[in-house]
Amino acid sequence: MAEHLCLLGDANSVHLRRWAQEMAARGFRISVVTARPQPLAGVEQVVLPPVRRSSDWLWRVGAARRAVAALAPDLVHAHYVTSYGFLAARIGRHPLVMTAWGSDLLLTPERSALMRALTGWTLRRADLVTGDSLDLVAAADAYGLRRPAVQLHWGADLARFAPVAWHTRAPFEIVSLRNWETNYRIPVILQAVAALRREAPQRPLHLHLLGGGPDEAALRAQAQALGLMDVISFHGRLDDAGMATVLARCKASVSVPASDATSVSVLESMAAGVPVVASALPANRQWLNAEPRLIVPVDDAAALATALRLLRDDDALAQRVSEHQLDRMRRDGDRRVQMDRMATLYGELLTAARR
Repeated sequence: MAEHLCLLGDANSVHLRRWAQEMAARGFRISVVTARPQPLAGVEQVVLPPVRRSSDWLWRVGAARRAVAALAPDLVHAHYVTSYGFLAARIGRHPLVMTAWGSDLLLTPERSALMRALTGWTLRRADLVTGDSLDLVAAADAYGLRRPAVQLHWGADLARFAPVAWHTRAPFEIVSLRNWETNYRIPVILQAVAALRREAPQRPLHLHLLGGGPDEAALRAQAQALGLMDVISFHGRLDDAGMATVLARCKASVSVPASDATSVSVLESMAAGVPVVASALPANRQWLNAEPRLIVPVDDAAALATALRLLRDDDALAQRVSEHQLDRMRRDGDRRVQMDRMATLYGELLTAARR
C-alpha cells in the first residue's frame, strides 16, 4: 500500500504542484491541504478558508487540524515555514517535514522579536527541515533544530529545459522569468533595458517578461513612459513548454530580486544555456560563479545595464558562461536527483517512526 504524504502549501504554486507530481511518480499517495486551491489531477485537496492577511493563519489551525485528521496521512510536509509550517506545528502530527522557501526565514522573522520567536518555535517542532541554499539552511540551523537542516533544492527538469544551438538564438533578446511584484525588481530591469536602447537605438534588443503578477499595470505604464513598448513582450505566466520556447530565443536571463534563496528560474535558465545576470545574493553567488561581472548590486540599474552590455557585445564570453552553467546544472541541478533524495529522506523518517 502506498505511503500517504500530505502536503500543506499553496496548491496554485507551480513549485508545490511539481513537488506533488514528483512524489506521486515515486509511488506516494498525495493529498494537499491548502488555502489557495487549484485542481491537480489525481491529488485530493482539502481547502481551508481564504487567507487575506498574515494574521489569518492564526485562525486556520482548527480547520487544518480537522483536515489532516480526516486524511490520516503517514507523513506531513509543510511548505513555507511562517504560514503552513505554523499550521503543521500546531497540528502536531509526525513525522513532520518543513521546507523553507526563502523570505519565510530570510525576511519575515526580522519584522519583530515575536515573529522570530514564533519562527523558532515552529521550526523546532519539525522532524526535518529543508532549504534550497546554504544561507537558508544556516538561517534554519540558527534556531536550534532537532537535527541539522538539509540543503535540497527544487532543481530543473533537464529534459524540458535544454540548450539549443547558440547560433539559432535571436541577436540579443533578454528574458525575466520572475513574478511582477516588488521583491523581483522588474522596474530596475526596465530601466536597464531603457539605457541600452538609448545608447544604441538601432541595435537588436528585445525583453521578454514572464511570470505575471499584481504590478502589471504599473510596469506597462513604466515601459510606455520609457519608450520600450515596441521592444517588450508581456507574456505573463507560461507553462514549462512556453518558458522553454522563450528561453531558446534569448542570450541573457535576468533575476535581480532583493531577497531570494535558490531560484528555480535561475536554474531553468542555466539548464537552457542562457547566461544569467543576477543580484548579489548568497544563493545566486552559490550557483553563478562563471563570470563575477554578471553579479550586480540590488536596485542598481546602471550596473545591470553594464552586465547586459557585456553579454551583448562579447558573444564568445556569453557562450563560455552558457557552457559553464550547463556543466554545473548537469552535475548538481537535476530535479530528478533532488526529488529522489527527498523520497529517500521520507523513507528514513517513516522507518524511524515505526521503530
